[in-house]
Amino acid sequence: MATARATHAYKTPCELCPLRPLPHFRDFTRDELEFVSWFKKGELAVDAGATVLVEGAHSAHLYTVLAGWGFRYKSLEDGRRQILNYVMPGDLIGLQGTIVGEMQHSVETLSPVVLCVFERDELMTLYNKHPSLALDITWIAAQEERMLDEHLLSIGRRNALERAAYLIAFLFERGKRLDLFNDRKFIPVTQQHIADTLGLSIVHTNKTLKKLAERKLIRWQERGCEVLDGEGLKEVAGWEGLGETKRPLI
Repeated sequence: MATARATHAYKTPCELCPLRPLPHFRDFTRDELEFVSWFKKGELAVDAGATVLVEGAHSAHLYTVLAGWGFRYKSLEDGRRQILNYVMPGDLIGLQGTIVGEMQHSVETLSPVVLCVFERDELMTLYNKHPSLALDITWIAAQEERMLDEHLLSIGRRNALERAAYLIAFLFERGKRLDLFNDRKFIPVTQQHIADTLGLSIVHTNKTLKKLAERKLIRWQERGCEVLDGEGLKEVAGWEGLGETKRPLI
Protein backbone atom coordinates (compact mmCIF):
# COMPACT_ATOMS: atom_id res chain seq x y z
CA MET A 1 0.00 0.00 0.00
CA ALA A 2 1.19 3.52 -0.69
CA THR A 3 2.01 5.62 2.30
CA ALA A 4 1.07 8.87 3.97
CA ARG A 5 3.74 10.96 5.63
CA ALA A 6 2.75 13.45 8.30
CA THR A 7 4.59 16.76 8.00
CA HIS A 8 3.15 18.58 10.99
CA ALA A 9 6.54 20.15 11.73
CA TYR A 10 6.23 22.13 8.50
CA LYS A 11 3.24 23.70 6.90
CA THR A 12 2.80 26.12 4.04
CA PRO A 13 1.82 29.46 5.63
CA CYS A 14 -1.77 30.22 4.69
CA GLU A 15 -0.80 33.71 3.57
CA LEU A 16 1.59 32.07 1.07
CA CYS A 17 -0.83 29.36 -0.04
CA PRO A 18 -0.29 28.72 -3.78
CA LEU A 19 -4.05 28.38 -4.30
CA ARG A 20 -5.03 31.79 -2.94
CA PRO A 21 -3.79 33.85 -5.93
CA LEU A 22 -5.85 31.78 -8.38
CA PRO A 23 -8.85 33.76 -9.68
CA HIS A 24 -10.98 30.63 -9.10
CA PHE A 25 -11.06 31.30 -5.33
CA ARG A 26 -12.58 34.16 -3.35
CA ASP A 27 -10.34 36.33 -1.16
CA PHE A 28 -10.05 35.85 2.60
CA THR A 29 -10.53 38.74 4.98
CA ARG A 30 -7.64 39.31 7.39
CA ASP A 31 -9.62 37.78 10.29
CA GLU A 32 -10.53 34.72 8.21
CA LEU A 33 -6.92 34.22 7.15
CA GLU A 34 -5.70 34.44 10.75
CA PHE A 35 -8.29 31.91 11.88
CA VAL A 36 -7.58 29.41 9.11
CA SER A 37 -3.85 29.75 9.84
CA TRP A 38 -4.62 28.76 13.44
CA PHE A 39 -7.14 26.06 12.42
CA LYS A 40 -4.61 24.35 10.16
CA LYS A 41 -2.46 21.99 12.24
CA GLY A 42 -0.06 20.68 9.62
CA GLU A 43 0.24 18.94 6.29
CA LEU A 44 0.06 15.34 5.14
CA ALA A 45 2.04 14.13 2.11
CA VAL A 46 0.45 11.09 0.47
CA ASP A 47 1.83 8.83 -2.25
CA ALA A 48 -0.13 7.98 -5.39
CA GLY A 49 -2.46 5.02 -4.85
CA ALA A 50 -2.86 5.60 -1.10
CA THR A 51 -6.18 5.39 0.74
CA VAL A 52 -6.63 8.61 2.71
CA LEU A 53 -10.03 7.87 4.27
CA VAL A 54 -11.88 4.55 4.49
CA GLU A 55 -15.63 3.98 4.33
CA GLY A 56 -16.96 3.19 7.82
CA ALA A 57 -13.95 4.69 9.61
CA HIS A 58 -13.88 7.52 12.13
CA SER A 59 -11.30 10.25 11.66
CA ALA A 60 -10.07 12.95 14.00
CA HIS A 61 -9.24 15.17 11.02
CA LEU A 62 -10.65 16.76 7.93
CA TYR A 63 -8.52 17.96 5.06
CA THR A 64 -8.22 20.44 2.24
CA VAL A 65 -6.37 19.23 -0.85
CA LEU A 66 -3.39 21.51 -1.37
CA ALA A 67 -1.90 19.68 -4.36
CA GLY A 68 -2.63 16.58 -6.43
CA TRP A 69 -5.55 14.47 -7.69
CA GLY A 70 -7.74 11.87 -5.98
CA PHE A 71 -11.20 10.35 -6.03
CA ARG A 72 -14.10 9.38 -3.75
CA TYR A 73 -15.66 5.94 -4.11
CA LYS A 74 -17.93 3.30 -2.56
CA SER A 75 -17.39 -0.46 -2.82
CA LEU A 76 -19.54 -3.58 -2.83
CA GLU A 77 -18.57 -6.60 -0.73
CA ASP A 78 -17.13 -8.38 -3.78
CA GLY A 79 -14.73 -5.49 -4.45
CA ARG A 80 -16.58 -3.76 -7.28
CA ARG A 81 -16.50 -0.02 -6.80
CA GLN A 82 -18.29 3.08 -7.99
CA ILE A 83 -16.22 6.25 -8.25
CA LEU A 84 -18.47 9.09 -7.08
CA ASN A 85 -16.37 12.15 -7.81
CA TYR A 86 -12.80 13.39 -8.12
CA VAL A 87 -10.93 15.61 -5.67
CA MET A 88 -8.54 18.38 -6.66
CA PRO A 89 -6.80 21.31 -4.95
CA GLY A 90 -9.17 23.37 -2.84
CA ASP A 91 -11.57 20.47 -2.19
CA LEU A 92 -12.53 19.64 1.38
CA ILE A 93 -12.50 15.93 2.29
CA GLY A 94 -13.55 14.21 5.50
CA LEU A 95 -16.40 16.63 6.28
CA GLN A 96 -18.96 13.83 5.99
CA GLY A 97 -17.20 11.80 8.66
CA THR A 98 -16.87 14.87 10.85
CA ILE A 99 -20.60 15.66 10.73
CA VAL A 100 -22.15 12.17 10.44
CA GLY A 101 -19.67 10.35 12.66
CA GLU A 102 -18.16 7.93 10.15
CA MET A 103 -17.17 8.03 6.52
CA GLN A 104 -19.79 6.84 4.03
CA HIS A 105 -17.21 6.60 1.23
CA SER A 106 -13.47 6.13 0.78
CA VAL A 107 -10.88 8.52 -0.70
CA GLU A 108 -7.87 7.37 -2.72
CA THR A 109 -5.11 9.35 -4.41
CA LEU A 110 -4.41 9.34 -8.16
CA SER A 111 -1.13 11.22 -7.87
CA PRO A 112 1.11 12.34 -5.01
CA VAL A 113 -1.10 14.58 -2.87
CA VAL A 114 -0.50 17.16 -0.16
CA LEU A 115 -3.31 17.76 2.33
CA CYS A 116 -3.85 20.57 4.81
CA VAL A 117 -4.85 18.98 8.13
CA PHE A 118 -7.58 20.37 10.40
CA GLU A 119 -8.76 19.06 13.78
CA ARG A 120 -12.34 17.80 13.68
CA ASP A 121 -13.00 18.83 17.30
CA GLU A 122 -12.25 22.47 16.50
CA LEU A 123 -14.78 22.73 13.68
CA MET A 124 -17.40 24.15 16.08
CA THR A 125 -15.08 27.07 16.79
CA LEU A 126 -15.27 27.92 13.10
CA TYR A 127 -19.08 27.74 13.13
CA ASN A 128 -19.36 29.79 16.33
CA LYS A 129 -16.86 32.54 15.58
CA HIS A 130 -16.67 32.78 11.78
CA PRO A 131 -20.12 32.49 10.17
CA SER A 132 -18.68 33.53 6.80
CA LEU A 133 -16.40 30.48 6.82
CA ALA A 134 -19.30 28.30 8.00
CA LEU A 135 -21.24 29.51 4.96
CA ASP A 136 -18.22 28.64 2.81
CA ILE A 137 -18.30 25.05 4.08
CA THR A 138 -22.02 24.91 3.32
CA TRP A 139 -21.30 26.23 -0.19
CA ILE A 140 -18.63 23.56 -0.73
CA ALA A 141 -21.06 20.83 0.36
CA ALA A 142 -23.79 22.23 -1.90
CA GLN A 143 -21.38 22.38 -4.84
CA GLU A 144 -20.43 18.76 -4.28
CA GLU A 145 -24.13 17.87 -4.37
CA ARG A 146 -24.51 19.82 -7.61
CA MET A 147 -21.65 17.92 -9.23
CA LEU A 148 -23.05 14.58 -8.08
CA ASP A 149 -26.41 15.52 -9.60
CA GLU A 150 -24.70 16.09 -12.95
CA HIS A 151 -22.74 12.84 -12.67
CA LEU A 152 -25.91 10.85 -11.90
CA LEU A 153 -27.70 12.43 -14.85
CA SER A 154 -24.78 11.47 -17.08
CA ILE A 155 -24.69 7.84 -15.92
CA GLY A 156 -28.46 7.50 -16.11
CA ARG A 157 -29.24 9.23 -19.41
CA ARG A 158 -26.16 9.75 -21.58
CA ASN A 159 -24.94 6.97 -23.83
CA ALA A 160 -21.46 5.52 -23.34
CA LEU A 161 -19.71 7.95 -25.71
CA GLU A 162 -21.46 10.95 -24.19
CA ARG A 163 -20.66 9.75 -20.66
CA ALA A 164 -16.97 9.39 -21.40
CA ALA A 165 -16.81 12.76 -23.16
CA TYR A 166 -18.61 14.45 -20.26
CA LEU A 167 -16.34 12.93 -17.61
CA ILE A 168 -13.11 13.89 -19.35
CA ALA A 169 -14.43 17.37 -20.18
CA PHE A 170 -15.50 17.81 -16.54
CA LEU A 171 -12.06 16.84 -15.21
CA PHE A 172 -10.37 18.99 -17.84
CA GLU A 173 -12.41 22.10 -17.00
CA ARG A 174 -11.79 21.70 -13.29
CA GLY A 175 -8.08 21.17 -13.89
CA LYS A 176 -7.83 24.27 -16.09
CA ARG A 177 -9.39 26.48 -13.41
CA LEU A 178 -6.88 25.19 -10.89
CA ASP A 179 -3.91 25.72 -13.24
CA LEU A 180 -3.04 22.00 -13.09
CA PHE A 181 -1.92 21.75 -16.71
CA ASN A 182 1.09 22.98 -18.61
CA ASP A 183 1.48 22.50 -22.35
CA ARG A 184 0.55 18.84 -21.88
CA LYS A 185 -3.09 18.67 -20.72
CA PHE A 186 -2.76 15.36 -18.89
CA ILE A 187 -5.36 13.87 -16.52
CA PRO A 188 -3.90 11.05 -14.33
CA VAL A 189 -6.72 8.50 -14.64
CA THR A 190 -6.55 4.96 -15.99
CA GLN A 191 -9.18 3.28 -18.13
CA GLN A 192 -10.21 1.32 -15.03
CA HIS A 193 -10.95 4.60 -13.23
CA ILE A 194 -13.06 5.71 -16.18
CA ALA A 195 -14.92 2.38 -16.19
CA ASP A 196 -15.56 2.56 -12.43
CA THR A 197 -16.93 6.08 -12.80
CA LEU A 198 -19.15 5.44 -15.81
CA GLY A 199 -20.49 2.05 -14.70
CA LEU A 200 -19.16 0.34 -17.83
CA SER A 201 -17.06 -2.77 -18.34
CA ILE A 202 -13.38 -2.20 -19.06
CA VAL A 203 -13.88 -3.62 -22.58
CA HIS A 204 -16.75 -1.23 -23.33
CA THR A 205 -14.78 1.64 -21.84
CA ASN A 206 -11.76 0.86 -24.02
CA LYS A 207 -13.89 0.82 -27.18
CA THR A 208 -15.57 4.08 -26.19
CA LEU A 209 -12.31 5.88 -25.51
CA LYS A 210 -10.94 4.69 -28.85
CA LYS A 211 -13.87 6.45 -30.54
CA LEU A 212 -12.98 9.72 -28.78
CA ALA A 213 -9.35 9.24 -29.80
CA GLU A 214 -10.36 8.63 -33.42
CA ARG A 215 -12.15 11.99 -33.37
CA LYS A 216 -8.87 13.62 -32.23
CA LEU A 217 -10.46 14.69 -28.94
CA ILE A 218 -8.10 12.79 -26.61
CA ARG A 219 -4.86 10.83 -26.74
CA TRP A 220 -4.73 7.92 -24.33
CA GLN A 221 -1.48 7.31 -22.44
CA GLU A 222 -0.39 4.43 -20.22
CA ARG A 223 -1.35 6.16 -16.97
CA GLY A 224 -3.75 8.84 -18.10
CA CYS A 225 -5.50 10.85 -20.74
CA GLU A 226 -4.20 13.83 -22.69
CA VAL A 227 -6.98 16.21 -23.76
CA LEU A 228 -6.61 17.49 -27.30
CA ASP A 229 -9.95 19.28 -27.73
CA GLY A 230 -11.89 20.21 -24.61
CA GLU A 231 -14.60 22.07 -26.50
CA GLY A 232 -15.09 19.09 -28.77
CA LEU A 233 -15.59 16.83 -25.75
CA LYS A 234 -18.25 19.19 -24.37
CA GLU A 235 -20.01 19.17 -27.73
CA VAL A 236 -20.11 15.37 -27.86
CA ALA A 237 -21.43 15.24 -24.28
CA GLY A 238 -24.00 17.98 -24.82
CA TRP A 239 -22.59 19.69 -21.73
CA GLU A 240 -22.28 23.46 -21.33
CA GLY A 241 -19.50 23.41 -18.77
CA LEU A 242 -19.13 24.20 -15.08
CA GLY A 243 -20.45 27.73 -15.23
CA GLU A 244 -19.61 28.52 -11.61
CA THR A 245 -18.41 31.78 -10.10
CA LYS A 246 -15.59 32.19 -7.58
CA ARG A 247 -15.59 29.51 -4.93
CA PRO A 248 -14.42 29.51 -1.31
CA LEU A 249 -11.24 27.95 0.03
CA ILE A 250 -10.76 26.67 3.56
